Amino acid sequence: MKKAVTLLFAGACLANTAAFAATTDDVKWINRCLADNKGDAPEGVVLKYCTCMNNKMDDSETQSITQWEKTHVAERKACDAEAGWK
Repeated sequence: MKKAVTLLFAGACLANTAAFAATTDDVKWINRCLADNKGDAPEGVVLKYCTCMNNKMDDSETQSITQWEKTHVAERKACDAEAGWK
């Protein structure tokens, strides 16, 4: 049930922001990022971070957000700041 709520929450946030062109693939990667970072920061902060990172990644990227962030430090730092991750 909690997973379904997370998916719906992520989908609702993405649908309500005109800057995002969310696909089911985007939601899949964002939900995986949410799971990878669970408990590391408040859920809203993690959602903003994961969404930001997803939007910075190329649509053809095959790495998870967690894998990609390790080699894209500038993007990670920008999303940390945007999300308010401390």
